[in-house]
Amino acid sequence: METIIPECEIIGNPKVLVESNFGAQKAISNGISGSAIFNNGNLSAQRSGQTSFANSNNLSSLNSGNSMQSYPPAIQPAYQPPPNYKSHGTIMKNEAPARIIPIAALNPYQGRWAIKARVTAKGDLRRYNNSRGDGKVFSFDLLDSDGGEIRVTCFNAVVDRFYDKIEAGKVYMISKGSLKPAQKNFNHLKNEWEIFLEITSTVDLCPDEDNTIPRQQFSFRPISDIESAESNSIIDVIGIVIAVNPSVLILRKNGMETQRRILNLKDQSGRSVELTLWGDFCNREGQKLQEMAEAGFSPVLAVKAAKVSDFTGKSIGTISSTQLFIGPDFAEAQTLREWFDQGGKDVASQSISRENMPVGSKSEIRKTVSRIKDEGLGRSDKPDWITVKATITFIKTDSFYYTACPLMIGDRQCNKKVTRSGNSRWQCDRCNQEFEECDYRYLLQAQIQDHTGLTWVTAFQESGEEILSCPAKELHMMNEEADDTRFSEIIRKCLFTQFLFRLKIKEELYGDEQKVKITVIKAEKVKHSAESRYLLDLISKFRSS
Repeated sequence: METIIPECEIIGNPKVLVESNFGAQKAISNGISGSAIFNNGNLSAQRSGQTSFANSNNLSSLNSGNSMQSYPPAIQPAYQPPPNYKSHGTIMKNEAPARIIPIAALNPYQGRWAIKARVTAKGDLRRYNNSRGDGKVFSFDLLDSDGGEIRVTCFNAVVDRFYDKIEAGKVYMISKGSLKPAQKNFNHLKNEWEIFLEITSTVDLCPDEDNTIPRQQFSFRPISDIESAESNSIIDVIGIVIAVNPSVLILRKNGMETQRRILNLKDQSGRSVELTLWGDFCNREGQKLQEMAEAGFSPVLAVKAAKVSDFTGKSIGTISSTQLFIGPDFAEAQTLREWFDQGGKDVASQSISRENMPVGSKSEIRKTVSRIKDEGLGRSDKPDWITVKATITFIKTDSFYYTACPLMIGDRQCNKKVTRSGNSRWQCDRCNQEFEECDYRYLLQAQIQDHTGLTWVTAFQESGEEILSCPAKELHMMNEEADDTRFSEIIRKCLFTQFLFRLKIKEELYGDEQKVKITVIKAEKVKHSAESRYLLDLISKFRSS
């Protein structure tokens, strides 16, 4: 056995019992005067008097005889019951400092613990409203010398106590918190627990820098791996910034405005990806990166905790706990810098942000219409992206558009569906404005067919124009003016024409029923020369195999 604690901590508030006081109390309880006992000045007289008293058969014989000196009668104190436990007063708690343990050893069944760790990320202060009322919350991430990571969350009054005290990069001693299961929807750290601080918790800044605790911990993945990463997963990426777009103002779904800036990163894997910066990232790191790009320099950028998105392709974006490191000084950054300067900048890279990929790219996945159903495409957690060569056999003409808001929000149009107000003007609920004229955008329902089967697809504005070669507003005016000849001619031109359809297939909930939705991302008329080269290439691959 191994001794873990060499000395036991003191429990409570014990007091030393003095032996002489014990003897006096015992003598009084036997009816002997305290003064008679201690007149001899020694403890032996006390003990001998007690012995002769105990051996006497007649208690009155002690008081007989004129030769004995008389003393005042001893007064026996009134009987007092032994005190109850409650009358002992407050029992002192064990105030000895808790032992420092690794973050990896934390669990909810420990009574007293303390951890020493560095704050690697501090989240923004957020306010919320639910059935229990208004509140506020913030969280921060910790890293200790053993590489253990954990998130700490504070609510309401605890926020007031610790928010200003916590600084990213500083080392703290933290104790007296409660551990609960981590909410993986919001917590990307590799720890099954999360610390919730309370009013009684302690957070003490360590004044001396601890070099045994790293400033950050990364798990970099090459950009090529992002293509197969789960949507909404959190990853670390490092790459060379090859393009920086200006920052624009965006209106979120909740009506709040925020900044957005899009960058492009590439690495040695031969792939590039879009990185979307949101909020303050646009004006801090984003502005610095733009200035560096305008000066002709392509910096290395390390991204800690980027969120993967699969909207019209794979891309990554910042969240509240994301951290950006421009030109970091560690091995992965130096290796990437050397590769880029020694010829990597001239190496062509293919974007995995699919919206930028041409339909005929080598990475496209060609399938037939029947395989959409046979393989159950779109029924997994993430959408399937395929290319189908098919013919349009039918288009719904009774509802092929919707009325859209024409107002501009930053660099893009609002496009929210608008309705007629009481005064015959159009009203947008998102922009909270009225206007004389609205815009018209495609919401096209079409049936496509190849030699294996047929299916229904939905084409929105851009892909709708690619199919019909006519703006939605112009086609709407033909329909309104009853110009059936021109209207029918445009519809008839695209029927029984072969297209290469770039499709996004995803199961969605409509009412109480799950349905597979097939959306046309891009539609391009088949170019027979390019299609012939594609088929010849397939034939040569079959021969070689």
